[in-house]
Amino acid sequence: MTTDQLTDVLISRLLRDHGGTKHEWRRRVGTVRLYSLKTHPHCNWEIFPTGSHTDILRIERALDELRMVHPLLANPS
Repeated sequence: MTTDQLTDVLISRLLRDHGGTKHEWRRRVGTVRLYSLKTHPHCNWEIFPTGSHTDILRIERALDELRMVHPLLANPS
């Protein structure tokens, strides 16, 4: 899975579970930071969401679920 694919899955899940629009959730989610497997061998990505406390909590819960299934992302080379 790539960073773009992860973002799409995350936004789809947030839309399904909480409504809103793709644009709103994409803005709240922000970009995926990808790290080297040499320094982050167990989970090589991170997201720093923005928005209201409730929105951040919803995003963080979805991220926790996604980290269990997709802890490592491919480098988009």
